[in-house]
Amino acid sequence: MAKSSSEPCSYAPKNILITGAAGFIASHVTNRLIKNYPNYKIVALDKLDYCSSLKNLNPCRSSPNFKFVKGDIVSTDLVNHLLISEEIDTIMHFAAQTHVDNSFGNSFEFTNNNVYGTHVLLEACKVTQNRIKRFIHVSTDEVYGETDMETDIGNPEASQLLPTNPYSATKAGAEMLVMAYHRSYGLPTITTRGNNVYGPNQYPEKLIPKFVLLAMKGEQLPIHGNGSNVRSYLYCEDVAEAFDVILHRGVLGHVYNIGTKKERSVLDVAEDICGLFGLSSKEAISFVQDRPFNDQRYFLDDQKLKKLGWDERTPWEEGLKKTMKWYTENPNWWGDVTLALHPHPRISMSAHSKDESWYLQNEPATNSADENLSGGLKFLIYGRTGWIGGLLGKLCEDQGIEFEYGRGRLEDRRSIVEDIKRVRPSHVFNAAGVTGRPNVDWCESHKTETIRANVVGTLTLADICEEKNLLMMNFATGCIFEYDKHHLQGSGIGFKEEDTPNFIGSFYSKTKAMVEGLLKEYKNICTLRVRMPISSDLSNPRNFITKISRYQKVVNIPNSMTVLDELLPISIEMAKRGSRGIWNFTNPGVISHNEILELYREYMDPQFKWENFGLEEQAKVIVAPRSNNEMDGCKLRKEFPELLSIKDSIIKYVFEPNKKKT
Repeated sequence: MAKSSSEPCSYAPKNILITGAAGFIASHVTNRLIKNYPNYKIVALDKLDYCSSLKNLNPCRSSPNFKFVKGDIVSTDLVNHLLISEEIDTIMHFAAQTHVDNSFGNSFEFTNNNVYGTHVLLEACKVTQNRIKRFIHVSTDEVYGETDMETDIGNPEASQLLPTNPYSATKAGAEMLVMAYHRSYGLPTITTRGNNVYGPNQYPEKLIPKFVLLAMKGEQLPIHGNGSNVRSYLYCEDVAEAFDVILHRGVLGHVYNIGTKKERSVLDVAEDICGLFGLSSKEAISFVQDRPFNDQRYFLDDQKLKKLGWDERTPWEEGLKKTMKWYTENPNWWGDVTLALHPHPRISMSAHSKDESWYLQNEPATNSADENLSGGLKFLIYGRTGWIGGLLGKLCEDQGIEFEYGRGRLEDRRSIVEDIKRVRPSHVFNAAGVTGRPNVDWCESHKTETIRANVVGTLTLADICEEKNLLMMNFATGCIFEYDKHHLQGSGIGFKEEDTPNFIGSFYSKTKAMVEGLLKEYKNICTLRVRMPISSDLSNPRNFITKISRYQKVVNIPNSMTVLDELLPISIEMAKRGSRGIWNFTNPGVISHNEILELYREYMDPQFKWENFGLEEQAKVIVAPRSNNEMDGCKLRKEFPELLSIKDSIIKYVFEPNKKKT
């Protein structure tokens, strides 16, 4: 059991896990440690949320002692695996949701990341027994709450914690867990509480980069309230040095403020930035509505850390000029940040039906993600009677993953809430929906049923999952595109994840394109665009190969397709990694109908024959037009470089196994 000590001693780590390493502060710490300590192995863990970027780690990505892992700290399996496989002895825990404005509108996400994520790490340290020699937990000065404007005495580390907003409350809650694990289990912890940090690479939702970018664009600098709120600012390189000192000389069981006595009001900051750009502050500054609660001042006692040998080196004027220079040289580092530059962030709020409001008031409201504290994965799968849903269940059985199928109908909100309350899943998989039997032509004459399943049901499930802080893996379709002048057949230019759907020839595709567009407003969804699914089960009538091998005539057009035997296990891995957003869930490249049937003849039936016909003749025997396209597979292949091309995958997973049976 680790003991607290009153005296600093020199510590030399071997293998360090840095969480949130691609974020602002952590990336500066990571880059410093890689540069200054070539004997240390650094494992950088980050889920690459909106405010983090691999580019922040460019200085160290080529170093032999650096390894990056994309993943979420709430994934118990991943965290446990990393601690053991990488022989981690030191953790520097930066990963967190940190923007106060966002916490007022999306507080559950802050609880999930900041409290539950920290709990996962602590529990992993406990179960790996004595492997961890040092756990540095990164907190914030905001846990102290508001400091009196009249006092000249900063909050010492022993001050009472009095958080005033959801963000600081979650950080204080995480601190309580850290303290409890130190006292109960002897975990060798150190906690830091820091002032505001600024400098290069910071996502522009924060004050200084936001004002710099707005000044560069010639737009007004919006100040919450009257701008009298006071903050202390430290330059990022000084803060990285502070963590260097704490890592090597910090005392176990102690808390260290990382701060400065030099304070500035928000109005002062805005005026200084206007001065650097030669702007009139009276014309460039505007005043907007304040936050629901905006602490007037945070003021720290910084003496304890100074006694370890640290002090700030960068004067405010110098640091601000360096920051301005970096943003003017790297204006597109973060891509389109229009929403981040708004005075107040736009938050996607969950809407409640009257029925569920009653249900939540009359039954204990639970957060399923927080309740699943056993550490294991547990999937709730919708689409039990469907092809993909059935295969997912079998995969879970083969991999030893606990799962249950949903009992409720997706369009029935209350039944879904009951499913989640009963199962308490870690993830939700949606493989339900209507494609039509025997094909999508069915949807043309059953439009109400198609809307109910594909639009209403999917959106209901997504909304509940966001409310419960659950990641939803949503199996969608790539049949929302067709070849056009920018994506010509045979050109090798595929439709990317961000492209707008251009095919509405069938009612099925119309509903799928509609719901995909709406799901973009939910941040807890991973949309997987499947196309013309194929599996090794050639007896299944849903299998694309089975379908076309039974047709007398087929069109011969190259298309992107999905080999389920290879890609469904990847969907489970993506769930473990906490993947979000839209993904073209197809094997790289395209393959034509004729190429598939030629393989069928080679491997399955040497006597097999077929005929081709054109789209005009096909149109006479179908009700709705069909989508034909190529999907860009770069995003998925970058994440999973071992992914086979469509032709190689079909041979490996479909024809070679089946040939052995004939």
